[in-house]
Amino acid sequence: MPHKLRKIRKTRGSRTQGYGRIGQHRDAGSKGNRKVGRHKHLWSKVVTSEPDYFGNHGFTSPRSLHKKEKIINLQKLAEITETNAINLAALGYTKLLGAGKVTRALTVTVLECSKTAEEKIAKAGGKVITVSKETGA
Repeated sequence: MPHKLRKIRKTRGSRTQGYGRIGQHRDAGSKGNRKVGRHKHLWSKVVTSEPDYFGNHGFTSPRSLHKKEKIINLQKLAEITETNAINLAALGYTKLLGAGKVTRALTVTVLECSKTAEEKIAKAGGKVITVSKETGA
């Protein structure tokens, strides 16, 4: 609860402000949980309890190298369309993978395709048309 006469106001004019001999309350600051002295007098603490305190750990690749791919498996193709010609590039898919079965001859247009998906479609009597990203056709 705030009040008018705090300790510093009450003891103004006294030599030690209620802290005993000279210097008893000087240079206290906040000495709580800090991380100074890790390379000096607290080195034994670093060695025993925090051995990984210094240095870089791991590697993070740049965001520009992360590809944003939208993939689809063969088993989902039957759910997407009833026709035999599917343009996955126009639907926003970038890669076709080979999990699942193909029951009819399909003509699939996609940016990338795995070998197993291409083989399964060819075995069913269809074909895969790969297009470049720039042209879109």
